[in-house]
Amino acid sequence: MQRALTVKRSLQSLQRIANSTTKNPLSSGRAFCNAPSPSPSPAPSASSASASASASEVRKYMGYTALVLFCGAATYYSFPFPENAKHKKAQIFRYAPLPEELHTVSNWSGTHEVQTRVFHQPETLEELEKVVKEANENKYRIRPVGSGLSPNGIGLSRAGMVNLALMDQVLEVDKEKKRVRVQAGIRVQQLVDGIKDQGLTLQNFASIREQQIGGIVQVGAHGTGARLPPIDEQVISMKLVTPAKGTIEVSKEKDPELFYLARCGLGGLGVVAEVTIQCVDRQELVEHTTVSNMEEIKKNHKKLLSENKHVKYLYIPYTDTVVVVTCNPVSKWKGPPKFKPKYTTDEAIQHVRDLYRECLKKYRVVPDNSVDINELSFTELRDKLLALNPLNKDHIVKVNQAEAEFWRKSEGYRVGWSDEILGFDCGGQQWVSETCFPAGTLAKPSMKDLEYIADLKQLIEKEEIPAPAPIEQRWTASTKSPMSPASSSREDDIFSWVGIIMYLPTTDARQRKDITEEFFHYRHLTQTRLWDTYSSYEHWAKIEVPKDKEQLTALQARLRKRFPVDAYNKARTELDPNRILSNIKLEKLFPLSDTI
Repeated sequence: MQRALTVKRSLQSLQRIANSTTKNPLSSGRAFCNAPSPSPSPAPSASSASASASASEVRKYMGYTALVLFCGAATYYSFPFPENAKHKKAQIFRYAPLPEELHTVSNWSGTHEVQTRVFHQPETLEELEKVVKEANENKYRIRPVGSGLSPNGIGLSRAGMVNLALMDQVLEVDKEKKRVRVQAGIRVQQLVDGIKDQGLTLQNFASIREQQIGGIVQVGAHGTGARLPPIDEQVISMKLVTPAKGTIEVSKEKDPELFYLARCGLGGLGVVAEVTIQCVDRQELVEHTTVSNMEEIKKNHKKLLSENKHVKYLYIPYTDTVVVVTCNPVSKWKGPPKFKPKYTTDEAIQHVRDLYRECLKKYRVVPDNSVDINELSFTELRDKLLALNPLNKDHIVKVNQAEAEFWRKSEGYRVGWSDEILGFDCGGQQWVSETCFPAGTLAKPSMKDLEYIADLKQLIEKEEIPAPAPIEQRWTASTKSPMSPASSSREDDIFSWVGIIMYLPTTDARQRKDITEEFFHYRHLTQTRLWDTYSSYEHWAKIEVPKDKEQLTALQARLRKRFPVDAYNKARTELDPNRILSNIKLEKLFPLSDTI
């Protein structure tokens, strides 16, 4: 409005000048009284020149006025508004209200977020079937989304989503066969708690317990243990609600080809409504944490993989520290080990507190008196340390060295149930890239897994990447699900999974943007220098779609070399011809011409 008033005043001023010039045509020519005599050819009068200039100015400001009005109208009509507002008379320079039914859905780290008006949460199988049927008939999308824990937001879709959080019941427990049938919306911890009184538990776990069963299966999630396959291999049968064929049940006996494909189907073949899982007896585990180095690991690697039910390595960049964590059942004869730690928990973390206080002074940061740092866990302290200067390599090196010292002081044993022991405090919000590649067999490891880490650490140091700790390495057996990065027809194959990380320890938008850019530079270096050399492919919950067309084309071609993309797309066409279960990620990774 202020701009419009300014334009109006300018027009009035120009009009006064034009009138003044017409009444006193000589006034505008006084400056030229002492100028040389003009040439014999006739020259335009001062009044006509001024009038021409005035007309030009009027046209210019009229153009500005039209532009302002156009931009205002475009802004107004670009804002979302509810259905009942579509036929209301537009009021210039007033924003349309945001719709009350607009849902904002983001992943846990806040790295991916969408807003949608369509967000279904059915409570029964019948309601889910109705939602899918109506979406298919009207050709609008309802992408299946779980707990939103995937770092790449693979379940998100602005067009619409369906979430099974209200379908979270244990439906049947077969103690004799050690099998359990559950609704797909149940979270891992809910399931474990629901069957522990039956003496059962899951065979393996990922780092956290908040995933919905449908989601953790569909993206090929995994725990660790060279004899244990990814979690999708524990699935015995599934009930899928499909747009084209309604509700179908698939298993090894019923349509095995589709069953194996759908176990790690990325939510694109049907909404997973029910899952039957092969469980194991509930048991206590002994966790043993020790600190080693690369030289010792190379000597003991085969033994560590073969003699421990669960094993993982945590590498600390810019140090030679390797944290080795093994987990095994408590011995029936010996019982839990007797061990007295050298340091208390408080003593193990004290040097990290001291470093934080030192860095506060160094960076002249006023401490937050509302937070008692003596009450913070190690991962919480690490987040605060990283937030002070997250992209300064020298600062990150100091934080990593403090972490290495923390682990040295934390060596020892811990005893508990498997669902308690196999978890891992991953820290705060973060960017993660995790890749999977073959590592030989359990009887004959190829040692490629350790070579990969050596190359990765060398890359980090050479490029001076501000890489925080840890680099996490885990192992699994193979799976028969062809869309899993650990798929293999050879049952004795083992696969290594390596995750790199950068934390987002702040809510400051600029700082988060800078960290994000540095992370993707870090990831790009690992991709170009390591992935092809080691036949490494990203975890489906962590793969990111490149914006560059050439890079996207290369990624599509690369995925075709490893996965049965044509078979997967054929199944999508048969079960979901209108692509209502798809989203931008799936369409770009597995392109089809007849998309919505």
